Amino acid sequence: MKNYVVESYENYREEDRLMTNNARRIEFLTTVRILDELFCDKKQILDCSAGTGIYSFYFADKGHIVTATDITPRHIDVIRNTLSTKDYEMKTSVLDATDMSIFNDESFDVVLNMGPFYHLTDKSDREKCFTESLRVLRKGGLLVTAYIPRYYIFQYTAMQNEKYLDAEFAKQIIKTGELHHDDDKCFWTDTYYSTAEEMEQLYKHFGVIVIDHFAQDGLTPQFCEIVDKWNDEQFKIWCDYHYSVCREKSTLGASNHVVIVGRK
Repeated sequence: MKNYVVESYENYREEDRLMTNNARRIEFLTTVRILDELFCDKKQILDCSAGTGIYSFYFADKGHIVTATDITPRHIDVIRNTLSTKDYEMKTSVLDATDMSIFNDESFDVVLNMGPFYHLTDKSDREKCFTESLRVLRKGGLLVTAYIPRYYIFQYTAMQNEKYLDAEFAKQIIKTGELHHDDDKCFWTDTYYSTAEEMEQLYKHFGVIVIDHFAQDGLTPQFCEIVDKWNDEQFKIWCDYHYSVCREKSTLGASNHVVIVGRK
């Protein structure tokens, strides 16, 4: 069966996404600022959707022991090439996050689930991803899951291109949260858009205690041209402001990317 998510990422330079401009950098900067606060000592980290390794290398550079996996072969190739410039080792593997059977139970202190969840349109696959993440996570460990809010998508796409300003498209997103590669209005690939309430209920259902829930980038992508004109001091002011409000419920629903953190 063809995997359209893998095909999409094989033809996209994920290594450029979070660092090409300030409007995108804020997602990464906010995330590591908060996770650094939570990772108070040396951790065994599984980055189970590592992309091309931006988080994997950030935490490995800080002394954590990182295992990086991703479903897209090209991403793992990029990680392995980057590793040749490092003075440490990192285990890597092409891996589907719904099946982590190559790892033993309770192998990691932290599981970074920073991508697969919102590409699983089938509920059973999302639950497999979640249960596998918890299986390999030690008791007391942290599960970090990124998701894309359902109520952000229509407004963002409609502002980018008027062809998405379509009532049926809006209803589909709000009602189902699903977008498939063969949908008429598909602007990306197979994707599932969640809500803050749904994610907190999911953690609760599996007995995971929510300890943090924050917007990675907020509304910043909506006015990226303005953000990218700011100097370093202005951008820092904006980053500090965003950090100060990133846990507000209204900010969660209006953000492009959100992270929820729980303790097993």
